[in-house]
Amino acid sequence: MKISEVNIALIKPKDGLIGFASIVVNDALYMGNIGVHQKLNGSGYRLTYPTKQSGIQRADIFYPINSAAGKTIESAILNKLNDVMKRLNNHAGYDSALNI
Repeated sequence: MKISEVNIALIKPKDGLIGFASIVVNDALYMGNIGVHQKLNGSGYRLTYPTKQSGIQRADIFYPINSAAGKTIESAILNKLNDVMKRLNNHAGYDSALNI
């Protein structure tokens, strides 16, 4: 599985959510609105995939169906996030409109 065009949009942190990621898979499928959350113990980050709520039913929009796909996506997004955070390391905070 080839992951490209990884983008991170940081937001003002809220309840652990620090931003959203988007990726392109195999030069054919765009996947956006992947939540990037700081782990509660501060040891790193985790991803959440978009869902839609309709009444009492919740439907997953998309998600990895095996651990290899999940790890590939996570690795690509977290590598990009680490690059972004390194660039912002000299700032006390970050611009909520920043899209890198």
